[in-house]
Amino acid sequence: MDRLDRALATALSPATSAEGVSRDGWRVLLMLARGGGRSMGEIASHTALPAPTATRVVDRLVAGHLAFRRTDPIDRRRVLVHLAGDGRAVVERVCGRVERGAGEALGASHTPERARLAELLEALATQPLAVQRR
Repeated sequence: MDRLDRALATALSPATSAEGVSRDGWRVLLMLARGGGRSMGEIASHTALPAPTATRVVDRLVAGHLAFRRTDPIDRRRVLVHLAGDGRAVVERVCGRVERGAGEALGASHTPERARLAELLEALATQPLAVQRR
């Protein structure tokens, strides 16, 4: 896990920087890439960002045409954030760079263990983050 973490961090930082996206912005883009519109509360909760920080991150993504806001068609009092086409392109480019970097660090062989690790990481990625209160 440590090797994977270092490999991902090494590949992710320059890839997101090249796209002009912060680490927090990247986390929001990934969440939005999973589909559907997300409320600001969902974004803040899932990314473990304080609500004001989440709002600033989304404001930057919207200003960069990577995301957009729309009124929730079911509850017109809520606003949902969606991934824009440019945002999807950024996610695809960054994911490709990170996969190549992690693949090089871990070796090119596809073993059953590596497939299982990918399944476990996907399961972890879809779980909301538990935020510890101090």
